[in-house]
Amino acid sequence: MAMRSGFLDRRPVLVGLVFLGGCLGTLMRAGISHVWPAPKDGVPWSTMAINLVGAFVLATLLEIFVHAGPDEGIRRAVRLCVGTGVLGGFTTYSTLAVETGQRIMSGQWLLGILYLLTSVVVGALLAWSMIAAVRMAVRRRSS
Repeated sequence: MAMRSGFLDRRPVLVGLVFLGGCLGTLMRAGISHVWPAPKDGVPWSTMAINLVGAFVLATLLEIFVHAGPDEGIRRAVRLCVGTGVLGGFTTYSTLAVETGQRIMSGQWLLGILYLLTSVVVGALLAWSMIAAVRMAVRRRSS
């Protein structure tokens, strides 16, 4: 893969953008989790909200970029910084797995399974609906 000569296409800059975005996303998630802690024996609403917002925003961002042009320059930099970095650090499917396991191991297996399935299914539906909405908007705009 040949790298272009522009500043935003240099590998160290791209890695740095992912790193900075990841730091920001992780700080955002930690802040939300601190303000809105997950209960030990209920639905961890903060984790679910974080993951659903992340799925929604990532699907929107990537679908917009699919229609915006080649993945280079500023588009690549934003995709890597925001999509991979910020949203990768923000969403927390490892916490989803831990919280699901905690509920199942404490005897709340139905809650654990429903929490896991709701998070994944609703996240996928949000992503799919945003992809469809962006495609429809692009079609209207080009008509």
